[in-house]
Amino acid sequence: MSNSTPATIEDVARIAEVSIATVSRAIHTPEKVANSTRLKVHQAIAITGYTTNAMARSLRLGRSNMILVVAPDIGDPNFSNILVGLENEARAHGYGILIGHTQNDAQRGLEYLKFLNSNQAAGLILFTGILPFGHQTMTARLPATVGVFEPIYNGGLPYVGVDDVAGARKLIDLLLAEGHRKIAFIGDSRTRLAYSRRRQGFEEGMDAANMRPENRIVIDGDGTIESGRLALEQLFMQDRLPTAFMCVNDQTAIGVMLGLTARGYNIPRDFSVTGFDDVPLSGFMSPPLTTIRQPRTAIGKRAMALLLDLLGDGVTPDGEILLMPDLVVRNSVGPPKGLR
Repeated sequence: MSNSTPATIEDVARIAEVSIATVSRAIHTPEKVANSTRLKVHQAIAITGYTTNAMARSLRLGRSNMILVVAPDIGDPNFSNILVGLENEARAHGYGILIGHTQNDAQRGLEYLKFLNSNQAAGLILFTGILPFGHQTMTARLPATVGVFEPIYNGGLPYVGVDDVAGARKLIDLLLAEGHRKIAFIGDSRTRLAYSRRRQGFEEGMDAANMRPENRIVIDGDGTIESGRLALEQLFMQDRLPTAFMCVNDQTAIGVMLGLTARGYNIPRDFSVTGFDDVPLSGFMSPPLTTIRQPRTAIGKRAMALLLDLLGDGVTPDGEILLMPDLVVRNSVGPPKGLR
């Protein structure tokens, strides 16, 4: 192909030895084309350099085939696997993804809505748990929007995520079954719904076991390793130690484990620790962390499928789709010292 002449769909069809209609279907509705044919078309596209990206199609068609994904922290270990599910589902239906990284800055979230106003994006996936402040001034009506990972605090919008309460119940029930009676919940939050729901699961489990208030210790946190370490230091300073730590997420649990290890304690002989999410690092801790595994790729796939349904018929469903998490039992939990 000449570098000065843009490749055409005819060039792709000739090299792939298929019809122009088949090339078009492989691009726009790949689920309707055999895998072997789709592979030949994609190889021909790569050879010719034919521009088939969703943004270019959007300009030609006068509508967007891009989905805007707004996330507060793309370094979050949960983000990448959810993104895989989102992108695979989007690509299967001829859509591409734009990633808006807010870096926890509400103003950046508002700026990304300009993509929606200028028709550069058709719909919105929100990881932030909160609608961008001031969005009402940007658009009279928010486009098709689905929340993932973090329930939307001020939205009333459809949400796809893990069942935080059920996951927390699995953890607290495990600790209670091991014989723990004084348990600390580390990482409570009034602004992150996922964290408050995990606290709810903790309280429900303790209630079901008729645990008294003095056997429940609750410490606030922001989900970071440092917040776990600081919570541990706070408990040592106050001299009110539990026998087990139920942490709001794995990073918090890692902070608690590092703090305990630095003080010379053995896990789980001296204290038991649990996390939530099952991020990759949790399995490589010493000892490996007992936690709750989020079905992240399935969450992404389900959220994108829901968003594409909204774009298709415009009907906004009520409520939430909550996927059941799995308990992953490793070596950070054992019976308390008195029961050994």
